[in-house]
Amino acid sequence: MDVVDFWVRSWTSDDLVAARKLLTPDIEVEWNLDAPVDDEELLQVLHRIAAFADGVTVAARTEALDGATLIYDLVAPFGTARLVEFLGVEDGRINEIRHVYDVTAVDRYFPDLYKN
Repeated sequence: MDVVDFWVRSWTSDDLVAARKLLTPDIEVEWNLDAPVDDEELLQVLHRIAAFADGVTVAARTEALDGATLIYDLVAPFGTARLVEFLGVEDGRINEIRHVYDVTAVDRYFPDLYKN
């Protein structure tokens, strides 16, 4: 699925302009972090991950007709956290993003990641 590949390459390389082009105007965004989320906040958190992490790799990927599920390893200077991402894709654009973070590891290895 080219949209998913482009999404992964864009945000992990901190190219949020390219990543934003894939999002539908009415995208549904959810996550399990203790902060409100919309597409702008999501992109800012992904920017902070890409800028701070020593590496972001896809550990696993499962595709469906209407999207994909990805498991990322977010490698920080002192440890690794996991992120599971559920993407909904329709007409070549992402219309749904659900993030499930390993909150304990994120708070430990990526302090203040989602605080404004």
